[in-house]
Order: sequence, then structure tokens, then C-alpha cells
Amino acid sequence: MAFAVVIMFIIGIRTLLTTNTNEKTTSISSYYPVFTNEKWGVIDEKGNIIIEPNFEEMITIPNRNKDIFICMENVNYEENTYNVKVLNSENKEIFTGYDLVEAIENIDTSNNMWYEDNVLKVKKGELYGLIDFSGKEILEPKYQEINALKGTKNSLIIKQSDKLGLSDNKGNVIIKPEYKEIKSIENNYQNGYIVVNQENKYGIIDFTSQVIVETGYEDIKQITGNHMYVVKQDGKWKLINSKKETLIENVNDVTQILEDKIIIKKDNQYGILLVSGEEKIKPQYEELSNMFDDYYLVKKNGKYGIINSANEQVLPSEYSKITYKKDADFVVAEKENVAMGEIYNNKFEKKLDGIVSDINAEKGYIRVYVGNEYKYYNLNFDEKTAVECLQNNNLLLSKKDGKYGYINRDGNLVIDYTYEDAQELNEYGYAAVKKDGKWGAIDKTGAVVANCNYNLQENVMIDFIGKWHLSVDLNSYYYTD
Repeated sequence: MAFAVVIMFIIGIRTLLTTNTNEKTTSISSYYPVFTNEKWGVIDEKGNIIIEPNFEEMITIPNRNKDIFICMENVNYEENTYNVKVLNSENKEIFTGYDLVEAIENIDTSNNMWYEDNVLKVKKGELYGLIDFSGKEILEPKYQEINALKGTKNSLIIKQSDKLGLSDNKGNVIIKPEYKEIKSIENNYQNGYIVVNQENKYGIIDFTSQVIVETGYEDIKQITGNHMYVVKQDGKWKLINSKKETLIENVNDVTQILEDKIIIKKDNQYGILLVSGEEKIKPQYEELSNMFDDYYLVKKNGKYGIINSANEQVLPSEYSKITYKKDADFVVAEKENVAMGEIYNNKFEKKLDGIVSDINAEKGYIRVYVGNEYKYYNLNFDEKTAVECLQNNNLLLSKKDGKYGYINRDGNLVIDYTYEDAQELNEYGYAAVKKDGKWGAIDKTGAVVANCNYNLQENVMIDFIGKWHLSVDLNSYYYTD
């Protein structure tokens, strides 16, 4: 299953870090950190050097489509001191009216790091504020600290007089600094925030500053659904609605709230209750969570399957992993030590055995490794050609006798079948090609822009922008030569 794991990991990384997967559909420039000769700089999507690699530290680019480059200088690790300057694509210093300008770092539940892509933290003296990417001050520097609410977009914790509040990315103060703790609900700012006051009492405030649940409870779980919440009062958990009406008293450990059901855990087994309190599925599964509609992912005897709310088996519990691809509305079920996954539509009709390597829901296709080659399908799993799916690509990958070459949109051979491995053109018009065990790159005209001299066997994801290839460290996500 190692090959399958690598491909699915790449899909996740590309989803996180890119807006398109195969073709560039906008003229907006994109920028990436570049590392060469032990120094850091910036390149654009054509591989041109925008900021010369003269910096000792990696340059931070909060939004890859904005020419805002945060550069650290004079770093003293022992004293934890450094200077920062912000440059634009003309190599001019910007945002100079502050003692410090920083990108706001955030991290998701899978430990993927990202930056808030429309706001920067600034410091004057000992206090922090916010500016937008035009340099406009949107939150006055008067706070002890400003940090992202981990895992939640558009949510910044502000600290004043040792108390916590919350701002959005436009500088609007959603929650005044009055609390000792603020937590998001299911990492989605639209679900609101749990606040804890100085008396350790819990309540809920939504992203419009409206108080949903007054601060009077001993605890509140970070889950919601259909305007229902699980709160603790007098040492007991109960399900309430936004009107503070109790729906279920003395409820077991709740892990998920749905429209008219809740998933509970009892004696390390999971089941389903109706909001009325009626038992729908008695606790009997090692894991249970809603997948979509009325279908639930369950784990039994160490294996995964899918049931409906009538506890009818839709897929048997015989898989090592089952994934729902929400953006394209299909399911991939994988068995241990079997390379190809089973691919089902949303009615659980089996469509393919293969490995999904790319999903482009916007353009309506998926790319699947089937047998020993890549094939294209629409979202109904009708097979399509690369010409139909990659409409902006003038070169298309082709395979013959175990070797790869490239054809044009008319099907005529442009680059002979000489490569032992190769990729489609990426969003910037470059394709990685492999010969004699080493990688290089061509551009959209078929010209070689990087000779096959790179040993990239340690790289999980191989990608080129001109002569620059993606680094082995995807957590840092930079290009190098």
C-alpha cells in the first residue's frame, strides 16, 4: 500500500497548497521560496528570480499570489533577536512604520502549517496590531499578543490586560478581551466559539458577537449540529438547543451531533441516539462517525465498513481504510496489502479498482491509476481522454511499450517515448520527466529546462518550476536546484 499512501498524501498536500492542480487559469503571479548555494530568495511561477538568494533564513510568503516577502536578518539564536524587513517584487521595502511585521502562522489537525493569507501582525513598542496586505492598519497596536486560534481560519486571539478576546481577519473585534480561554467549535468560525470566564464558567458566542449560550456551565464540548450543544451542569452532561431547552438529560459521551441524531460513546463502544432520546443503534462499534447523508463509517473487529442509520451494512467491515472524497462525492475503500483501492459512487456502486491521483471537481474530472496506467474519468466515472479533461494543456502525457512521451492535442507525437517516468504539465506549464533513474523537466513547448540530473528518490512529491525542483521537505514547501 506504500504507493497508494504516497499518492493520497500528494493529493492532500496539493489541496492545501494550491488552488488548481493541472492548469493555470489566471494571470496572477505566484511566488515561492527558493534555496540555492545555502541562501534563500524568491522565484515566480516561471522560475524567474524575484528576490536574489542572499538571505540566511527562509523567506516567508504569507500568500503565494501576493508580492509580500518577509525577510529575517541579523538572527541571534542565543538571544532570540532578529530584524525583519518586508520586500515586494520590485525589491522595495514596504510596511516600514513598525518595529516588527510578521505573518500569522496557523496549523490544522493534521499538523499542516499555513499562514493567514490576508492579514499581518505588526508591533509598535511592546504592543501588537494588525494590517491588511495593502498596509492599512485594521487593528490598532494595543494588545499584548495576537495569535491565530489554532486550526480555525479567520479567528485571531487578542490579549489585553492578561485577558483574551477575538478578532477576525478584517480587524473586527468579535469577542472583547474579557475571558481566560477561547476555543473554536469543530475548527469552524461559523459554528461560533466557546468562552471561559474568570470564574471558569463556559458559554458560547457566535462570529457575529451574539451570545448563544450564557456563561454558566461547567464545560461545553467542542461539537455542534442543528443549533444543538452538549453542556455540563451539576456534574452531568446534557444536550440543549440554542434556546437553552434541554433535549436529553444525562447523555452519554457525545462525539457528533447531526440533524436529528447524536453519536454517543458508552463503555468504549459507539452507537446512535435520536434527539428524542430513543436508541437508534446500540453502542457496539469501536468507531462510528457520519460520512455523508445517512451513511456512517464504522469500525468492527479492527476493520472499517459503512452502515446506514438502520444499522444495515452498506460496505462490509473488511477494509483497512475508507475515505469519502467530499468534493467529488465518492468513496475509496482500501484493503491491507492490496495496492489498488475500491472506488464507489455515492450509491455504493463499485466503479473502479485503482488509485486516485488527482481530483479536479471544478473541471469535473478525476485521474486514476488503473492497472499500470493513468486514466481520466468525469465525476460519473465515464472514461474521458486527457484532451477532454486538460483543456489548457497543449502537451499531453502518453505511454507506449512501458515508456513515456508527449503528444499534442491532435494526437501527434511531439516528444518520443524515451522517459521511464513522467508527469502531466503542472499548473505553470512544466512537467517532470525521468531518465536513467534521474529527474529533469520540460516546459509546455517540449523544451528541456532541466536536464535529468536530479536524484529525487527521497522526494514524496516531484514538481518543477523551470530548473527548480520541489524540496524533499514538504512541511517547508520551497524549491531548490
